[in-house]
Amino acid sequence: MKKFICMITSAITLSACNMPKENPVTSPDTFDYNVEQFADIGILRYRVEGFESLSLQQKKMIYYLSQAAVAGRDIFFDQNGKWNLAIRRTLEAVYENYKGNRDNDQFKALEQYLKQVWFASGIHHHYSMDKFKPEFSKEFFAETVQSIDNSLLPLKEGESKEDLIANLSPVIFDPSIDAKRVNQAAGEDLIQTSACNYYEGVTQEEAESFYNNMKDLKDETPVSYGLNSRLVKKDGKIQELVWKTDGLYGEALKEVVYWLDKAKSVAENEAQQAYIEKLIDFNKSGDLKTFDEYAILWVKDTISDIDFVNGFTESYGDPLGMKASWESVVNFKNKEASKRTETISENAQWFEDHSPVDKRFKKETVKGISAKVITAAMLGGDCYPATPIGINLPNSNWIRRDHGSKSVTIENITKAYDMASLGNGFNEEFVWSDTEQDLMKKYGFISDNMHTDLHECLGHGSGKLLSGVDPDALKAYGSTLEEARADLFALYYIADPKLVELGLLPNGDAYKAEYYRYIMNGLMTQLTRIEPGKSVEESHMRNRQLIAKWIFEKGAPDNVIELKKRDGKTFVIINDYDKMRTLVGELLAEVQRIKSEGDYEAGKNLVENYGVKVDANLHKEILDRYARLQIKPYKGFVNPIYIPITNDEGEITDIKIAYDEGYAEQMLRYSKEFNALPTYNN
Repeated sequence: MKKFICMITSAITLSACNMPKENPVTSPDTFDYNVEQFADIGILRYRVEGFESLSLQQKKMIYYLSQAAVAGRDIFFDQNGKWNLAIRRTLEAVYENYKGNRDNDQFKALEQYLKQVWFASGIHHHYSMDKFKPEFSKEFFAETVQSIDNSLLPLKEGESKEDLIANLSPVIFDPSIDAKRVNQAAGEDLIQTSACNYYEGVTQEEAESFYNNMKDLKDETPVSYGLNSRLVKKDGKIQELVWKTDGLYGEALKEVVYWLDKAKSVAENEAQQAYIEKLIDFNKSGDLKTFDEYAILWVKDTISDIDFVNGFTESYGDPLGMKASWESVVNFKNKEASKRTETISENAQWFEDHSPVDKRFKKETVKGISAKVITAAMLGGDCYPATPIGINLPNSNWIRRDHGSKSVTIENITKAYDMASLGNGFNEEFVWSDTEQDLMKKYGFISDNMHTDLHECLGHGSGKLLSGVDPDALKAYGSTLEEARADLFALYYIADPKLVELGLLPNGDAYKAEYYRYIMNGLMTQLTRIEPGKSVEESHMRNRQLIAKWIFEKGAPDNVIELKKRDGKTFVIINDYDKMRTLVGELLAEVQRIKSEGDYEAGKNLVENYGVKVDANLHKEILDRYARLQIKPYKGFVNPIYIPITNDEGEITDIKIAYDEGYAEQMLRYSKEFNALPTYNN
């Protein structure tokens, strides 16, 4: 799970003459975290501090893994919608080759649309899931495509430009076609009303029945059914098209395997080598038992400095929460910062034992909890350009129970967010008084990172399902409730004196910065990410609003949290931090009960009553105030470039790192260098 705020046969060497020169970064003192802005998005860059100090073997491994991280990029585009690759490749051909007036409003609108498609890995907003509304006309699109040479367009055999335009125009311009990538509206067929490419020709009822018939609820070690396949109906029969090297997405997975095999050759130790080999086996076979074997080997490796996620991992993009998107994060351990997460891990049993949840739902023995602070070195797939700030894996409940989990806080990403936001006026606009502002200035960074540490390290790893409970019992509400469970666990313990005792927070007031930030965000400021008239649909946003609204409502008799007006503006005031923590504990106990018992109806009611609906008047006010600050509500990153230095025999003697590639340059380069997938993957 994540917390939020990717066939080549030889190494690629970039010479000095062809290195991109936009926004050059010559030294740490001149590092500029901001790259560019468009639509509702700000593009940043992150520093990979400490890379230069790694050994040559470690640098090689990061380089090989970084290539594997980008090699699966087009898989994620196709998973998000069956027309995405055709649209992206067509727009890229226009962007690079159009000879008309590139300064006119129509072309600039097409350029912005393409940048949005790059950012979201498709034609739907990465957070709201709504389809982008192009600000260029259908006629201009047709005109520009007609002007491009056929050889530069993604035409199928026998397809004309006219056919391509006729196929793509309705998908781009008709708001009723593929309106939502992931629909979570209660009472609707979530598969047939979602544009994601995980299902073809089946209804929600048919899909749920197909997988329910596979499950044996007496099986204590079930595989993650449906994780790595598209479910389709052909000739009246429902079947899975498995993602593997000789199956669906095979062309891209062969490239991934090539680079994983290179990484295996420079592994730090036998344990790391073993799980890379097992991941390669899974990519070749598509066998979910092999995936579990890989996950167990991976979670047991707590000694390697370099680590990575690569493959079909998180299921937020599936309306049923079963099928996994392709993603990758390459990283290495921040040893100094990891001392705090190691302290948390060492005390995991204490936290589990003192949790406010019912004893029936606690783990008697906490196994294999490991956590570290990492430096991200490359992002790919569902982690690029937008990336989480914390990750806890594996997601399998029984592997967590029997073998433990790994948690990471990605501190160079949180630092990039923090540095890029300096002086943007947000706190001055939305924080109630100097008291709260001072708290956030003193403790905001450390308390936010501590919340992430607790969320990933202990929150997701806490509690247990009762015997016989289906891990998918909460269906479409599962992701929201799991994120709520982890957030509540973190909120409960960040206020515990134990953290000061362990030296993880400086004093008993530091947690208040996170309490205030969390409630302000859940009740108000995250609304900047929603269009007027829309409900909350993204799982993390639903989770935060659910928690904030529930505590606000339940604390109303004691005026625990107050929404107060000043000069026509609404502000959050927390009047009783201690009582708020008590309420956090009560909600944590209930959400854990829902999870442990698989109580679908209670989970549905909690999410629908608190996590979905938006106050229209407050929403308008927040949007107006935020617009005046001219801050982009969404952030993403360009990756660094890793440059192999070779000798006359072609052997790599060093890997250099550069940060001077622009957003469009990077996207276009990736599209050229990692384009093994056909445009249409049926």
